[in-house]
Amino acid sequence: MLDTCREVITPEGVPLQLPAAGPVPRALAWLIDLMARFGVLALMSPLLMALGGLGQGLYLGLMFLMFWGYPIVLEVWFGQTLGKRALGLRVVARDGAPLGWMPAIVRNLLRTVDMLPFGYALGLIACLCDAHGRRLGDLVAGSLVVHVPAPAPVPPARIDTVLAPPLPLQPAEQQAVIAFADRAPALSGPRQSELADIASGLSRAQGPTGVLRLYAMANWLLGRR
Repeated sequence: MLDTCREVITPEGVPLQLPAAGPVPRALAWLIDLMARFGVLALMSPLLMALGGLGQGLYLGLMFLMFWGYPIVLEVWFGQTLGKRALGLRVVARDGAPLGWMPAIVRNLLRTVDMLPFGYALGLIACLCDAHGRRLGDLVAGSLVVHVPAPAPVPPARIDTVLAPPLPLQPAEQQAVIAFADRAPALSGPRQSELADIASGLSRAQGPTGVLRLYAMANWLLGRR
């Protein structure tokens, strides 16, 4: 597998891994943005054309904003256009910082060069030749399109109830119950229930109820009364 991650060392000495996006997801994001632009223009066209000459002028202004202002403003404010958001992409500076106004303007103005001679051919060649999939606009502006990492799952909240074990437990058994309560929040609900069912003879319950009872017993063993 090709390694497209760009490693950046922060001023604090912390290494950051920036997973660069290749030409395929970027092209799909561009197509989504293109459809969104034409969709807005198609909706506004009948209303503006009804205004005559003023409407035609407003339509030209709207077209300029959709094709030039739309990507610049969204990439600076949010780091991503609608298409990039749908594909899980984000535009950042080469050091991983948020993109500024000048780099955003430069990278989008240079699309006219990346489009040459037709169909983004020059930009595609640059993406394929660059180790981090950057087109000419990115190379000049010092920007990078990266994959947005998926958010880490939030572990379930630990309960604060207390329940004394119905049976005397050996030290190893006590350690097993405490270890379950300590590690279970990082597991999925079905996996927690599967492990808790093994100790159903102690908890005298199965499924989520058994999980809660083991939590409560661990609290009792740890003196959380």
